[in-house]
Formats: sequence, C-alpha cells, structure tokens
Amino acid sequence: MKTQKRTCQAAAAALTLCAASAQAVEIAGIDFSGYTRGGFYSSSAGAPRGGYSLGGDAQKFRLGNEGDHGIELGIAKTFDVGGGQKMGIGYMPAVWNGTTSTVEAYGTFSGLSFAPEVVFWGGQRRLRIQDVHIVDKFFADYGDNLGAGFTGLKVGAVTVGAALFSGDSFDNKGANPNRARRFNLDVGDIATNPGGDLHVTLTAVQGDFAYGGNGAGLSLVHNQKDFLVAGLKHALFVQTANGHAGLNGQFSGLDAPGSTSLVVGDGGVVTQVTNPAVPNPGQKSWRLVDSLNWQSGRFGGQTVLAYQHATAEGGPTDGVVTKDTSLGGRVSYAVTGNLKMLAELGVTSRSVTGQATQRLNKLTIAPALSLGGDFWTRPELRLYATRVTWNDAAATAQSTSFGAGGRTSSTLFGVQLEAWW
Repeated sequence: MKTQKRTCQAAAAALTLCAASAQAVEIAGIDFSGYTRGGFYSSSAGAPRGGYSLGGDAQKFRLGNEGDHGIELGIAKTFDVGGGQKMGIGYMPAVWNGTTSTVEAYGTFSGLSFAPEVVFWGGQRRLRIQDVHIVDKFFADYGDNLGAGFTGLKVGAVTVGAALFSGDSFDNKGANPNRARRFNLDVGDIATNPGGDLHVTLTAVQGDFAYGGNGAGLSLVHNQKDFLVAGLKHALFVQTANGHAGLNGQFSGLDAPGSTSLVVGDGGVVTQVTNPAVPNPGQKSWRLVDSLNWQSGRFGGQTVLAYQHATAEGGPTDGVVTKDTSLGGRVSYAVTGNLKMLAELGVTSRSVTGQATQRLNKLTIAPALSLGGDFWTRPELRLYATRVTWNDAAATAQSTSFGAGGRTSSTLFGVQLEAWW
C-alpha cells in the first residue's frame, strides 16, 4: 500500500524499528487509530507534484515526494462477554485524493479455554509486520484481502499466526479467471542471539490464472538491537517468491478485475460494454533490504539499502528480468524541542531486459514543526524543497508521467502535515 498507518495491531511490530510508536486513542471505550497527510504542493510547470519513482518497492523516497492527501480512520471496539472471553469489531474507511475505500472491516473473538491468548478473526484485516518508513513500504505484510485466521498462538517462546484468504476485498471482486486462494503461516519472536529476533512468514498461492501459475513465498526478517553501537537498530529482510505469491506475503500480479462502461452510439443509443480482465504474469523474485534506525540525543534517522530481482513468468513478458536498486536515508536534527531539520537523499536505478538502465535521484530539505524533537514524533508540519533528477532512459520509461516531453528534472515545493495516532 502506498500509505502508512500506525494501528494498535501494527504498533508492536513497528517498535522494532521506531524509537516511539503511536498508540490508539480511546474515547468512551472505542479505540481510534489512523493516519493522515496533506497540504500545499507545487512543482515545475507541467510536472507532477510528487510520486517520483522508477516503480520499485523501495524506490519512492517519500519526504517531499508524496504530493497527495488523504486520511485513514480506524475504529475498534472490544466487548467483554464474561469468563475471560472477548469479542471485537474493527472498521477502517479511507479517503485518498477524493476516492473512498474500505481498508479494514473484521470481527474477532478470544479467550477460548484451550487457547486463551489466541485471537480468531474474519473479514478484511491488515496484518502488517514491518516497514521501512522512508520509502513508504511494508516489506512484510500479509493482510488486505478477505479472509479468516488467528494470531497470537504461543508455541514455546514463539508466536504463531495463520490465515486463509481469497483474492477479493470489500471494494473489489477478483477477476473470475483468478479464483485465487492464499495461505499464510506467520511465526515471530524467534530468539536468535542476544538482542536479536527473527520473524518468518510462509506463503502458498493457488488459483486459475491467465498467465503464470501457483506460487510460494518465504520471508525472513531479522531485527537487532544495539547493532554495533548502543541505540542503533538494524533490520534485514531476506525474501523470495514465485508464481503469483508476493515477496511480502500477499498475492502478486493478480489479473485486474473486468469492468463495465457505457458507450453512446448512433442516434444516442447507450450500450453497456463489458471490458475483460487485464491478465498479469507471475514472477520469480527475490529481495534483500537492509535498514538502520537510530535516535541519539538530538540526532535521529533511518537508512535503506535494497536490491530486488524479478523474472516474469508467463504471458508476453515471459523471461523479462527487472533489477531494482535503492540507497538512501533521512536524517533529523532537533534544533529545539519543537523545531527539527530534516534531510533525505535517495539514489535509485532500474534495469529491464532490452532497455537502457534507468536512474533517478532525489534530495529534500525540510524544516519541520513537531510536538517533539525525535525522528518519529508526529504530528509534523514541514516546509520542504525537493529536487529530482533522472536520466533519458527514465524519461523514456516514464513518458506518460514525470518524463513527459523528455523532461529530466523537476523542483518541488510544499507545506505538508503528517500525523498518526
């Protein structure tokens, strides 16, 4: 997903990276959580106001490069039904750039005599494990579709969850050729060394696909506290998948659902036309992502180094290889308790079989007002200036967006508020 959210269920995982995480706000026994961003955006004449990326999962360095607005509001209520048993509901609508969607809508129950710690759930639920905030990507994330499962099962010292999903969501029914199904097994809190733990997610996908076939995936996430020096946190993602299984634990490349449209013909006769589903290939892929996060006095930050390799499987692009690289980081310095200076630099490249290598670089400087001086403190009101440059190969590949007319650079200015709770 393109947006960030700090819900109560995601907060525990986010703590492995964040110096501080958001907590849901409780009002009259109802938990409210969510995320919002928006503001004033300006750019070079004819250029987009944000979204400059070559398309890789770790390539949208987001500070001063979002250019959008929206809000997600999570509403959750837990009911005590006696005997230690509980039931709950959760709902999260979202509005992004004027489009409304359902992010979450699910029910839960827990406190069963044979497994009191386990939460059973059904519906559409985000099951986000871990992200790298500066590139706006949850690299381990197996929710977002309609399904059912459980979380929180203790097996010795580790924690286990499992779920079954269809390819549908509340807002979109999967194209009939897909009829996709997915099973995930998620195992966390695996102690590996002092200060270190491992999170493992297994994915299995079956379906009737226009291109490509079934798939499987394996995601390993290792987190290390006090990496090399006290206070430095290190995260390493090692992930592989094939077919229509995604590296993060979700589906990959499901056919886009079909649609209907109205066509006005001769004499003003209106005809409803059915547009077929758009088939997508599966892919064989692997990814390495390395990230550091720290807060030392007034100085905080996060870095990312990523490489992703994907080979298309099936369809007209069969055998085409895409290689994405990303290197960059964001730093924060607290000038006072409520004024921070932010800077973010991202260097990215994309190589596609038979094409010249694309390159895109982005630099942002942003003073920011905040309720605290730490890197993770929000709300944050930023005044930013961003400079983006790219080569001719990127301009050609992105000729329908920021590369239109052969443009190879853009300057962005804006004032943006970002908040989560």
